[in-house]
Amino acid sequence: MNFKEIKFNRAQHKEFIRVLRTRVNDYFQENGISRYANAPMVVKTIVLILSFLIPYGLMLSGLATSPWLILLCWLIMALATAGIGFSVMHDANHGAYSRNKNVNKALGFIMNFIGGSAINWRIQHNVLHHSFTNVHGMDEDIDAGKLLRFSPHQDHYWFHRFQHIYAWFFYGLMTIMWITTKDFRQLLRYRRSGLLEEQGINFGASMLEITFLKVIYYTYMLFLPIYLLSIPWWMTLSFFLLFHFVLGLVLACVFQTAHVMDETEYPIPDAEGNMENSWAIHQLLTTANFAPRSRIMSWFIGGLNYQIEHHLFPNICHIHYPKISRIVSETARSFGLPYNIQPTFLAALLNHGRMLKQLGMAR
Repeated sequence: MNFKEIKFNRAQHKEFIRVLRTRVNDYFQENGISRYANAPMVVKTIVLILSFLIPYGLMLSGLATSPWLILLCWLIMALATAGIGFSVMHDANHGAYSRNKNVNKALGFIMNFIGGSAINWRIQHNVLHHSFTNVHGMDEDIDAGKLLRFSPHQDHYWFHRFQHIYAWFFYGLMTIMWITTKDFRQLLRYRRSGLLEEQGINFGASMLEITFLKVIYYTYMLFLPIYLLSIPWWMTLSFFLLFHFVLGLVLACVFQTAHVMDETEYPIPDAEGNMENSWAIHQLLTTANFAPRSRIMSWFIGGLNYQIEHHLFPNICHIHYPKISRIVSETARSFGLPYNIQPTFLAALLNHGRMLKQLGMAR
């Protein structure tokens, strides 16, 4: 089924989304607060970018020569890259970082310098994932091919019964796929499906841009370190791969614990493409929060522990999610609607592991 054929039930719970939007808008107006980034967010952006650039500079300048110190630099860079992706790139590509579109575009372009493609990200994440969350065949975040079964509507294979054990290893390969084959295959797929045309994106120019930026990425992240560092080339290559394994594992664990959980649902459209629920109710049913009391976690992962707020209000900077989460939860419960939440990140990971095991069993 084509993405254009899917239609949400606009008549359902119209009062809920109207009341919720009014209350959230009132929060910003009454407090004289902008929906976009504030001073702490700008400071956070600078800290995260410097957390990548400083260890990178220490390595390439020759100030860090010990293999153990160089390894530490790579690990810090991996966490900094994850933080930049969660907090800066993510908000910017949603148009939520700044009122100025050029600022959003520039910061969103960071995606290209951490190994991915901003073009593909905006389609996969903004268009498909946010529009059709947990809908099999539409949401690519729950489509990992045959190896992993993230939806009860996917084909089941015998090896899925072990996926709760091996999934974590493949999570670590996620960004390695980004920097090698995924972006090229994805762009081809989006051309065939009509998504590029729908978004006004030129295929040839985009393919050229992705190829050029991959060359730049490999040059500064791999070839320059191999050439300049005092350690053997194979050690630098190993550290580069470990960098991506840590990065991929961290990213996957955060994003998957928001949707592949035992309390979330996996709705599918009927034969005519009609969804049972409205878009807003669909987001409540398919999304889960976690660790609401952890300020450190929320700071590092760009408020993505408040996934419900993010899905309902993707155009609001994540720095405001802790405050508006009270409005969202109270409004949802006053209408008798679910508000899925796990108390800690560990609880969310355990829940996700159980869900992987459950999905791994034949149905």
